[in-house]
Amino acid sequence: MRHLEQLALTAPWIGHEHATELAVISELLDAQPRLAALIQQDLLAACSRNPRTGRPGLTGDQALRITVARQLNGWTFAELEFHLADSVSYRTFCRVGSFGPAPSKSALAANLRRVQPQTLAKLNALLVTSEAARKVETGRRVRIDSTVVPVAIHDPTDSSLLHDSVRVLLRLLRRAEHLAGFTAYHGHMKRVKRRAIEIQHLAPQATGPRRAAYRELLGLTQATADYASYALAHVEELPATRALRRLSRQLAETLPLVAHVIAQTTCRVVHEELVPAPEKLVSLFETHTDVIVKDRRETHYGHKIFLTGGASGLILDCAIPKGNPADSTWTVPMLVRQSMLFGRPPRQASFDGAFASVDNLAAAKDLPVRDVCFSKKRGLAVLDMVKSSWVYRKLRDFRAGIESGISLLKRVFGLARCIWKGAVAFHAYVRAAVLTANLLTLARYRLA
Repeated sequence: MRHLEQLALTAPWIGHEHATELAVISELLDAQPRLAALIQQDLLAACSRNPRTGRPGLTGDQALRITVARQLNGWTFAELEFHLADSVSYRTFCRVGSFGPAPSKSALAANLRRVQPQTLAKLNALLVTSEAARKVETGRRVRIDSTVVPVAIHDPTDSSLLHDSVRVLLRLLRRAEHLAGFTAYHGHMKRVKRRAIEIQHLAPQATGPRRAAYRELLGLTQATADYASYALAHVEELPATRALRRLSRQLAETLPLVAHVIAQTTCRVVHEELVPAPEKLVSLFETHTDVIVKDRRETHYGHKIFLTGGASGLILDCAIPKGNPADSTWTVPMLVRQSMLFGRPPRQASFDGAFASVDNLAAAKDLPVRDVCFSKKRGLAVLDMVKSSWVYRKLRDFRAGIESGISLLKRVFGLARCIWKGAVAFHAYVRAAVLTANLLTLARYRLA
């Protein structure tokens, strides 16, 4: 009888460039099992009941690999489900088995959303200080810059926010009618749409008609909010069920946001007063969104992030502060974070001109950082920053390399716009993109 060798449990890699990169990334992840263990802790912590019961979910290793695959290609969860079912290479990389059904999109979303941004930050720190990274990156020369990652919202105007407020409240009122029998409300959606379109087409100089349209729109929004308040009181008096508790929570969360929109529109349009950017609400759905004004000419809606890049092209650190802090306020904190990451301050650091100030230069020298270069001098002497003009030119040219890193993150890894919803998901999305970019960079170094 002919003897046949047992087939491998996982399919071999095909001879394609992308499959080769996936194979090297897989080796990098296998070399650091602690990364998968940290993800596993997040998955277990999210289990409200006994983690040993119920349908088996993803392992930490699978969740980490699926996160990398998703961020590497910018897939939706539906597209991710298809490719895991269709592609032998991705099934092998994500270790979901060569046979049997792939995880559904709902299972993928439920598992990946359990991964916390703090965990992803730890994973990136472990990766850039790993043995594989130390072969190409020492952390002795860094370049630091900031960029803005927008969120997935439409451009906010007062009329569109009022329109959104009425639309969301009416949806909740219809649900209250269906679940609790609440019928004491009127739908003003048609009139709201007419006023919003009218405001959109009125010229800015037509202050009288615009103000009249806004007054009617504000009145309709306030009337709908009053209906929703009565509905909330009615729902709270009924015996609690799961659906009613959810409806009550949604009403309680939405009403203060609508009140905020009404107040800021009244202040801006009726009283013609300015509303400070930190106090503005620009979305009912992404309430964490910051208003970021760049160079007094561009306005973005999202969050500013600060990135530290190394000479190897790795993104060594990523900070996501709240609000719109000036770049100069994060010069020293980014150097301190770099010192904590590698156990020593960098020998040379290059910044954009917006990070420059006399105090920042003195504080950086005290860390100590031997050469500190700001691309725009801002009144600082070259010899106070670095030891020679030649070093200054080299570091200034070196700083420009962070721009290509930022461009890569935005074009390839999804930071041109965050499509995940919520503040926690935003942080997780950005950190997953940075981690995936670093894995691909290390894989290409190995293949070079």
